Amino acid sequence: MTVEKSESRRLDQIPKAYEPQAVEQRLYRWWEENGYFKPRENPQDPGRKPFVISMPPPNVTGALHLGHAITATLEDIMIRYHRMLGDPTLWVPGEDHAGIATQAVVERQVAREGTDRHTMGRERFVERVWEWVRQYKHRIQDQHRRLGASCDWDRERFTLDDGLSSAVREVFVRLYEEGLIYRGERIINWCPKDTSSISDLEVEVEKTPGALYYVRYPLEPLPGERETRYITVATTRPETILGDTGVAVNPDDERYRDLVGRYAILPLMNRRIPIVADEAVDKDFGTGAVKMTPAHDPTDFEIGNRHHLERIQVIGFDAKMTDAAGDFAGMDRFEAREAIVEALRKNELLVKSEPYEIPLGHCSRCGTVIEPLISMQWWVKMTPLATGALGALKYGQLKIVPERFNKTYIDWLENIRDWNISRQLWWGHRIPAWYCQGCGEIIVAREDPTTCPHCGNARLERDPDVLDTWFSSWLWPFSTLGWPDDTADLRRFYPTSVLETGYDILFFWVARMVMSGIHFLGVVPFHTIYLHGLVRDEQGRKMSKSLGNVIDPIEVMDEYGTDALRFTLATSSTPGNDMKLATARIVGNRNFANKIWNASRFVIGQTEAFGGGIPALEAVQPKSLADRWIVSRAQHLTTEVSRLMDEYQFGEAGRQIYDFIWSEYCDWYLEIAKIQLRDEAQTQRTALILRAALDRALRLLHPFMPFVTEEVWQHLYADIAEADRPASALIVAPWPQTTAAASRQHDEQAEADMALIQEIVTAIRNARNEADVEAKRHIKVILAGGGKTTLLRQQSALIEQLARTEPPRIERKFSAKPEQAMSLVAGGVEVYLPLAGMLDLAKEAERIDGEIVKAQAAVERSQKVLENPNFVARAKPEIVQRERDALAAAEDTLARLQARRQELTS
Repeated sequence: MTVEKSESRRLDQIPKAYEPQAVEQRLYRWWEENGYFKPRENPQDPGRKPFVISMPPPNVTGALHLGHAITATLEDIMIRYHRMLGDPTLWVPGEDHAGIATQAVVERQVAREGTDRHTMGRERFVERVWEWVRQYKHRIQDQHRRLGASCDWDRERFTLDDGLSSAVREVFVRLYEEGLIYRGERIINWCPKDTSSISDLEVEVEKTPGALYYVRYPLEPLPGERETRYITVATTRPETILGDTGVAVNPDDERYRDLVGRYAILPLMNRRIPIVADEAVDKDFGTGAVKMTPAHDPTDFEIGNRHHLERIQVIGFDAKMTDAAGDFAGMDRFEAREAIVEALRKNELLVKSEPYEIPLGHCSRCGTVIEPLISMQWWVKMTPLATGALGALKYGQLKIVPERFNKTYIDWLENIRDWNISRQLWWGHRIPAWYCQGCGEIIVAREDPTTCPHCGNARLERDPDVLDTWFSSWLWPFSTLGWPDDTADLRRFYPTSVLETGYDILFFWVARMVMSGIHFLGVVPFHTIYLHGLVRDEQGRKMSKSLGNVIDPIEVMDEYGTDALRFTLATSSTPGNDMKLATARIVGNRNFANKIWNASRFVIGQTEAFGGGIPALEAVQPKSLADRWIVSRAQHLTTEVSRLMDEYQFGEAGRQIYDFIWSEYCDWYLEIAKIQLRDEAQTQRTALILRAALDRALRLLHPFMPFVTEEVWQHLYADIAEADRPASALIVAPWPQTTAAASRQHDEQAEADMALIQEIVTAIRNARNEADVEAKRHIKVILAGGGKTTLLRQQSALIEQLARTEPPRIERKFSAKPEQAMSLVAGGVEVYLPLAGMLDLAKEAERIDGEIVKAQAAVERSQKVLENPNFVARAKPEIVQRERDALAAAEDTLARLQARRQELTS
C-alpha cells in the first residue's frame, strides 16, 4: 500500500483528524487482498512451529454482541502478535449451524406466512432453513471484519459443511462401534414448546418465587397398630406426587431409621410405595424425607435405579397430565398443581406451605419452563473419555488461564454424566442410525444402508432425530482442518495453540474438545485454554434488554471507531474476570487514537526535511538525557510487553503501551524534541529518535489498535523505498526483539535522572496552576540541588523551557530559606518560587483574607451546632457525624489559608 505523495511529500496530504470510517474498511480490504491473513512460512526456518487458533463458531443466527467482540479482540491480539513474531499464523473462522436456535427462527418466519414445518414436510422445511442460512450467514462474517479480525477467510468452515458432516458421522460410528454411544431411557431436559430435548447449556436456571408444600403420607399399618402414623415430605412440585413410587430418607437420620423398609400410602392415588434409605438425601432439606418421582427428577431417577423403584410418567411431552394422573388427566401441569394442593387440603394431608425460592430451569430459546422427563435418546458414555482430559491437565499437557479454573474443570470431569446427544429437531446432523422393520436391529453406518446386514430386509427406517449442536462443535479444532482425511492442513496446523472463549462454556464445549482431540488424534487439541469473563455495564450489571443497558458494538464502532472499542475491551479485562464497560473509557480511547494521529502528524511534519530514513531503535545513538531516557523507556517497554503477551496479560500490556505513548512519548518527549530540533547540533539525531521511537510504539500497539497504527505507519514510511522498508505493511512487520544491542540501551541512570527532572517540572507546573499564573508568564525559580546540583545545571534549559521559568538559579544549598517564596520538595531537591514573580502580593493577600473570614465563619457555625447538647443527643448519629466532618474540613481549610497568608508576609 502506498500513500499518495508528490515529489516532496507535504504534511497537508495527511488528514488533520483521524477518521476511522475513512480508514478501517479500506485497510481491511487491502490486508485481505494482499494475503496477510494467511499463514506465511519462513524459508529460513521451515520447521518453525505454527500458531493456530480455531475461532469459537458463533451461531449463524447471531448478530454481533459484546461477547463476540471481546472474543474476536483477544484472539486477534494473539494472532497479530504471533504473526509479527514470524510464526506461521493461522486463525480459522467459521459459524455454527445452531440447531434449535436456527430452526426456531425459521419456524417463526414460516408461521407468519400461515404455515408450519409439519405442513411443509421435513425436506421442504430443511431447504427453507438452508435458504435462510445462505442469506444471513455473511452477516456475522462482515461484523467480524468490522472488528478487524485477521482470520483466513479462505479456510472458513460451517458446522454443516460436507467436510464437517463427514467428521461428525465418522465420530458417531466409531464411538458406537467402541460401545461409547448407546440408545437408552434416561431423564432429559424437555422443552414442551420446542418439542425437543435440550442440553444443560440451553437451560437457564432462574430463582423463582414459589412455595414449599409439606404433605403427610399415611403409613401402611403394621400388625397391631391401631392409630394411623404418617411420614411428612416437603416438595416444591405437588403435581408430581401422582407419579411417586417411593419415599427416601438418609440412612444416618435417626428420625426415620425405624421406618426404612416400611410402606406408605400415596395420597390421592392410594398406591403402596416403599420407604428407602439413600445417602443422596439431604437430611436438612424440609423434613429430611423426600418423595421419589423417578420419571420426573434426575436425582430421583438415580435413586430409583438403585432401589428398583417403578417409573410412572404423570406429565406428558405436551406438559399436560397423562392418563396415569387419574382424575387430573388432561390438565396443564401448573393447573394440576393448584388442583392437587386443594385436594390434599380437603383430605387433611397438607400440613402447611411456606414461601420458597425455587431454582427453576427455563429453555434459553423460548423461556418455557423445562420438564425433566424420561425419554429414549442417544447417549455418549463420558467417563472413559474424561480420563484423558483429566490426565492432560494433571501432567502439564494443558494449561488453563487463569489457573483457578483448574478446580472447576477437574470437579466437572470427575463427576461427569453421560451426554444426551439426540435432539427432536429437523435442522442439524441427522443421526446415522436405521431401524430394520424386519428383525428390529439397529444399523449404524458410515454410508446409507439399502438393506439390513443382519436379515437382508430392505425395509429400513432412519432415526428422525438430529445430533446436539455441540456434537459437531466438540470436533471443531480438527474437523476444520480436514479430519478424518489426512490433509496437509491437519498435518501442519494440528494441534492448535490456544482456545480462547468465555468461562461459561468451559464444560459444555472446551472440556469436550479436549476429550475428542485426545480420543481421536491422541493429543490435546490446544496447549492453552484462555478464559475471559462476561462484559457487564459500568454498574456491574448483566446487560439485558429489560434493563435497557445493552451496548451494540456496531453502534460503538460507528461512533468511536473500532480501535477504541477493541482497546477498551482489552484493557478493561483480566483473564477469567467479568469486566465493567463504561462509555467514558471508550471515549477516552477514541481520544487516544486521536492523540497518536496528531503526534504522528507532528513527527512526520517536523522530521521529513532531515532525511535519514527510519532506523531501528537499536541503531540510534542517543546523546542528550531526554534521548537516552526515551530510548531506554522504549526498550524497557518492549521487554515488559513481550513478557506480558507471552503470559496472556493483554490488559496490562495494553495499559503499559498506553502510558508510554500518551505520557512519556507525547506529553514529555515530543515537547523536549521541539526544543532539541531548534538546536542544529541535535536536529538530525532527534529526528531519527522521534521516528524510531514512534515506529517501536506503533509495532507494540498494533495488535490492540490495528487500524490507526497501520494507517500512521504507512504515512511514516511513505517516502521510503519498498526495498528499504522492514515490511510492506505493519501487520507483517517484525515484532521488536530484546537483543544484546537493545539491552545495552537500557539506561537506568538516564531514567532516574529524567524522573527527577519530570518531578521538578511537574511540581512547578502544579504550583503555577494553583496560583493561577498566566501561561505565557515566565517565573523565577530557585533550586537547592544538593547531590543533584550538577545534573540540574546540565538540564537547566530543559527545566526553563518545560516549566516556563526564567533561567533557574541553582545552588547546592542555601543557608537560609529565600523570603516570600513558595517552597516545594521534588525528589529531594528544594524548589523555591518567589511569589513576587508569580502574582500581585497585595491582591493575593486581600483575596486570602476574604477566604479566611469565610472559613472562620464556617468553623464557628459548626462549633456552635456541636456545642448544643440537644443536637448531639437527639439528631441521628449519621447527621452528627456529618457535622463533625464538616467542622474538621473547615478547620483544615482555615489552617491552610493561614499558612498561605503567612508565606506572603515571611
